[in-house]
Amino acid sequence: MSANYEDRDRNRNYDDRQRGYDGDDDGDRGRGQGRGGRRMHRRRICRFCIEKVDIIDFKDLRLLSNFVPERGKILPRRISGNCAIHQRMLAEAIKRARNIALLPYTTD
Repeated sequence: MSANYEDRDRNRNYDDRQRGYDGDDDGDRGRGQGRGGRRMHRRRICRFCIEKVDIIDFKDLRLLSNFVPERGKILPRRISGNCAIHQRMLAEAIKRARNIALLPYTTD
């Protein structure tokens, strides 16, 4: 007999409780409009693949300087939009150009 009362009390307490986030029925919990606050980014296309570049020359400073910001770091793939193969070739070309002092390692 006491088991029935306990089940009834448990169900009533479950149904009567209030939500802590003001009854937000859509489930986003106040993140604003859209898809949970994430931005939709368009996938960048590798410019070396478009131009069908086989080898990235380390002596082409005008090209390499586009992928090295003022601080001297190599831009990552997700920002530059390169594919994995061309990003590796680009990093190697930048490192070779730095080694023979065509590009600086860092700024002053």
